[in-house]
Amino acid sequence: MYPMLSETIQQLKWEKFNNDERKRTLQPLIDFIQLKVNSRQQININFICTHNSRRSHLSQVWAQVAASHFNIEHVICYSGGTEETALFPKVAETLSNQGFNIFKINDGANPVYAIKYSDNSQPIIGFSKKYDSPFNPVSAFAAVMTCSQADSGCPFIAGAEKRIPITFEDPKISDNSTNQTKVYAERSLQIALEMFYVFSKITK
Repeated sequence: MYPMLSETIQQLKWEKFNNDERKRTLQPLIDFIQLKVNSRQQININFICTHNSRRSHLSQVWAQVAASHFNIEHVICYSGGTEETALFPKVAETLSNQGFNIFKINDGANPVYAIKYSDNSQPIIGFSKKYDSPFNPVSAFAAVMTCSQADSGCPFIAGAEKRIPITFEDPKISDNSTNQTKVYAERSLQIALEMFYVFSKITK
């Protein structure tokens, strides 16, 4: 891990996570991952939000890093939306401030980002796409619904082995305000904490 990212991770304190309601919300994802580990199968997780612009990307990135941190192998995290927009620039800025190395692969209305958490890690590819994009898995994956709108609007996700609602408050509420940087940082760290808690519970 990059040194700044390691410092961010050390501040999470997932061992002291004591929100019982959120623990119950996260348990189905823990169960899905553990089942795959036990059966030595690849673990595909697709984090889904309406626009695939904020929460789903943060969840994808932090889950992939948590899997790496705890040496849980064969985990591939994806993200998608009910519609395609663009990865919101503040998300990339927030992750960069928390220690990731991020650069654009290409520009345009829907830029593609490479997101690295260590020099030798395979980059996480970040761009907005629909959840059923050819870039994403078509079967044997967990569909994690990260926003209530997508959760209620998509009662059925084709190909999903399991559908798990784990919703987060949208940091978009802070856009165009003086609190934007703080709110995005807090939401990113909340998601990081919960993804690290999830993977800390997996036994190999």
